[in-house]
Amino acid sequence: MEQSVEDYKLIFEKEGVYLHTNAKKMLQDTTLPGFIRVVERAGVPALEWSPLEDEGRSAPAVLYSKKDGEEGEDDTKFDPGYEPDWAVISTVKKDQQAAVKDSGQWSFSLPLSELYSLRRARFSLGRNFLVLTSRGGHPLPPLHFHRGGTRELLRALQRYIILDQSPMDGRLFLAYPHDSGALSQSFDKLQLMDDGGSDLVSRFIQDPYATTFGGFSKVTNFFKAALRPPDSTGGSRACRDPGLPPQADDEPGFELITCGVELGPRPDVCRGPPLDRWEEFLDPEGRVKNPERIRDLVFRGGIAPPLRKELWKFLLGFYPWNSTAKEREDILRSKTDEYFRMKVQWKSVSEEQEMRNSLLRGYRSLIERDVNRTDRHNTFFSGNDNPGLTLLHDMLMTYCMYNFDLGYVQGMSDLLSPVLFVTQNEVESFWCLTGFMELVHQNFEESQEAMKQQLLQLSILLRALDPELCDFLDSQDSGSLCFCFRWLLIWFKREFSFEDILLLWEVLWTRLPCENFHLLIACSILESQRGELIGSDHDFNTILKHINELTMQLDVEEVLQGAEAIYLQLTRCQDLPLKVQQVLGLYSPPSPEGSPESQTGETDHVLDQSQAGSSDPQTSAELK
Repeated sequence: MEQSVEDYKLIFEKEGVYLHTNAKKMLQDTTLPGFIRVVERAGVPALEWSPLEDEGRSAPAVLYSKKDGEEGEDDTKFDPGYEPDWAVISTVKKDQQAAVKDSGQWSFSLPLSELYSLRRARFSLGRNFLVLTSRGGHPLPPLHFHRGGTRELLRALQRYIILDQSPMDGRLFLAYPHDSGALSQSFDKLQLMDDGGSDLVSRFIQDPYATTFGGFSKVTNFFKAALRPPDSTGGSRACRDPGLPPQADDEPGFELITCGVELGPRPDVCRGPPLDRWEEFLDPEGRVKNPERIRDLVFRGGIAPPLRKELWKFLLGFYPWNSTAKEREDILRSKTDEYFRMKVQWKSVSEEQEMRNSLLRGYRSLIERDVNRTDRHNTFFSGNDNPGLTLLHDMLMTYCMYNFDLGYVQGMSDLLSPVLFVTQNEVESFWCLTGFMELVHQNFEESQEAMKQQLLQLSILLRALDPELCDFLDSQDSGSLCFCFRWLLIWFKREFSFEDILLLWEVLWTRLPCENFHLLIACSILESQRGELIGSDHDFNTILKHINELTMQLDVEEVLQGAEAIYLQLTRCQDLPLKVQQVLGLYSPPSPEGSPESQTGETDHVLDQSQAGSSDPQTSAELK
């Protein structure tokens, strides 16, 4: 509803839009509730955000859906800066926040003529947030819509500007004025419509929102440019012989674009038994004689439970593969001293000191909250005053001393608890955690760039494997695969049973057959749910609900089988798109002499192992 007071006109207003000033600390005072508005001041349209008045900040309740076993109740005391599933990490750095902070307030007013781009994303249980960038190149702090409203905001903005979707990123929109020339040029560039020109422009002026998103819906593959090698030629749209009969699933005017590559049949894969021998791989001084062989056996079948305590320390880098038994004793002694020196650092902080150290206080609060809910169904962590919980707490606090830059981010307790369960040793578990974090620490960094990159890579892989499934997810406004966020963040910890996750992690720690094998695991899971997803009338919320309900319902052996089969299918394709090759680690730039680098590494090793038998009886059994 519009209302006018002198030269001020309110076009749109939405309450429950939170500005996260420093989401890493996860404290109540870092999330400011407020209003987002589209207004006209003296005829100039602007986008404004202002916080609630101080005396009213506690008035609005923030509601969220609880997880399994919590009866779906609403909690009005929920801290909007804390996410029950994973950390919400700001996409704006601290030095950029100062640009919008004025006299202790975070209010801002941005004329729409100064709006350069708008990025719309959906993380954290489907909650939307927007990141706005001005024409000066300065991003504003993310605006989190705890009560929805992003679509309504877009409709209001479309009264004054055109939001032109990026062909490379379906969540990024560039802002343009209502200018016919600029609009025609933009659509000629993107080649979104066959019927361009003045008629297209007039339809946009009459109903910009519907026409814009109607046009975008005809392009189902916004990764088409990413999947095309740089030296490829041709138009941006797929061509089909007009003489051919229409496909059964064709929609008039619908443009189906795929990566255009025939992948070939998917091979059958058999997994092997767990590695149950160890001593025979050691020389007289205790060195591991054939680390590559061990890694391959672990990848094929995992590790027998009695050997996990020893082998995990090698897989996670606590012990070098070429170390002798004597050297390992020295390493343990040195690492024990180093661990307890760091533990003393936070143990010796008095309550008075901690009151003046908000960062350490915030870490402690998060750790205590997470530890109290981590794997409590496991006997090692169940019950009150459990010593396992104390060890978990102490190691996470010590990790804050080990890695000051990262500190503690929600989800790290999920990574530590299985390691502690297997080693049942405080020092060894801690250093195994640091090795694990070397593999995944980028997932927890404040910028979230690594998570965005992995979601993009997952989309590239799924687009190459199953364009129809990608089209469906795109049509449900979930093409970003953000419902896979938790999978990738903590490597499927919540999706499998405790015993299954031990197997899956040790397979991933081998780094075989490629660094991004966890993305192929995600593809395997999504493809296993293909019939349920496409065959049902799912929107984004029901897709998210279905994905969450897969927890503890997945068979880890079937998922690993499917992931390896996908890898073999892709690597055997002669015309695999360049971007897919890069995700799988199959592509390297030409050497300075101009000759391509040899691609005979771990890929050929795994292929050879899959195609040929071995004299070792355990390997022979795997391949039967």
